Amino acid sequence: MTRKPNRPWTTESLLELSRSYQAAAIVGAAADLDLFSSVAPAPASAADLARRLRCQPRGLTILLDALVALRLLAKSGDHYRLPSIVGDHLTPEGPQTVLAMAQHQANCLRLWVQLAQVVKTGRPARRMPSVRGEVGDNESFIGAMDNIAAPNADHVIRAIRPLRFRKLLDVGGASGTWTLAFLRACPAAEATIFDLPHVIPMARQRLAAARMQRRVRLVAGDFMKDPLPPGADLAWVSAIVHQNSRAQNRELFAKVFQALVPGGRIAIRDILMEANHTQPVAGALFAVNMLVATQGGGTFTFAELREDMAAAGFIRAAIMRRDKAMNAVVIAQKPGAE
Repeated sequence: MTRKPNRPWTTESLLELSRSYQAAAIVGAAADLDLFSSVAPAPASAADLARRLRCQPRGLTILLDALVALRLLAKSGDHYRLPSIVGDHLTPEGPQTVLAMAQHQANCLRLWVQLAQVVKTGRPARRMPSVRGEVGDNESFIGAMDNIAAPNADHVIRAIRPLRFRKLLDVGGASGTWTLAFLRACPAAEATIFDLPHVIPMARQRLAAARMQRRVRLVAGDFMKDPLPPGADLAWVSAIVHQNSRAQNRELFAKVFQALVPGGRIAIRDILMEANHTQPVAGALFAVNMLVATQGGGTFTFAELREDMAAAGFIRAAIMRRDKAMNAVVIAQKPGAE
């Protein structure tokens, strides 16, 4: 639901807001089933699609009709068709695909419905795997990070230049979206991606497709448990600090500090909150996402990040890029030679 900031609340607008989960649940279910890919080749009946997707016919028919009502599918007689513009966004090979993010949002929805219980108990929501299973959910999370980062990465990197470096350490670098953007911006540089073992094959595949594998070292590990690979002069900490409590971030920043050469810099990409923690709106809502999904995560102000980086030894903290969503960038330096 979209609503003008100064529009007064009415009974209907409040009820509309309370019903807004319905469309999200419909899109999420279709994404979880990869239903759009099944409809993409040619129009098909509900019975045909039920056989392909191994679904119960009554439930699938109701879901298909709801997707037609939302204009995500078209219907002629008893056959359903995928509009090309929807296929561009909600099939795996679509040129502007956000299918992985739609699947990830369905996982988030399963956590958000437990919000009252989380607030009451102080414990994160119970995780419930999708119909794709835990492996599929992990893959959709990594894919979702690329869905949202890839269209913006080069623009964000350009906005924070000049940012010269020789060796980049991409902490929790996922499948390499940001590493690729940095290497495009600095053709003489090299990089190391450090992430969990199950993520490394995804990074290897993406780097090979971009023909960048020779410039990137892949190191498996857990940045909250293991030491970080040393020797970088720039550490990129992208969309990570919101997963942590401030105490956890101080531990992470201390590890980054140790990994950097003297004079090296840490660059943090995340949501940056105003002092009252209610703006930007996306950040206040994302804090709820971290409440249901993590033990101590949240969204932070520049003053909080600066204080936590200073506790690890960093100096000269500054905001390099402001953004109302996840693409704010804060930088700080390890003392020593440039």
